[in-house]
Amino acid sequence: MPQFITSVKTSLSPEEAFDYMTDLRNLPAWDPGVSSSEKVDEGDIGQGSSFDVMASGAKLTYVLIEFDRPTRAIAEANNPRLRSYDVISIEPTIDGSIVTWDATLELNGVFKVFSPVLALMFDRIGAKAEAGLQATLPNAMEVS
Repeated sequence: MPQFITSVKTSLSPEEAFDYMTDLRNLPAWDPGVSSSEKVDEGDIGQGSSFDVMASGAKLTYVLIEFDRPTRAIAEANNPRLRSYDVISIEPTIDGSIVTWDATLELNGVFKVFSPVLALMFDRIGAKAEAGLQATLPNAMEVS
């Protein structure tokens, strides 16, 4: 299963960081693989919120299946070809927070044979998203 994990320190408070990261409409601002993202349901963002995301030419509908503000959320998308499972974790610091994005892709059915190729591509895609996150979050720096 291809996986990419990144942690970025920012001056945003845990609440601000959580709100920014769980509003998946912000994905195009920092993930160059995402061309658009729209919230498809009514109301505030929370558990069960859905977003239609265009990523690398494919439409995925993400649902926030876990929402524990301001520390952890999980966004999941499923289609016949793949499952995307993204864990967003926020850790408070003295002067802001650490944002961790843990993304896992699982190919379904006959597509599983392409997992090694996808893993190579996902590392490159993840590195670009990590750079975008560092460029977008205020006073961001990679956590080693």
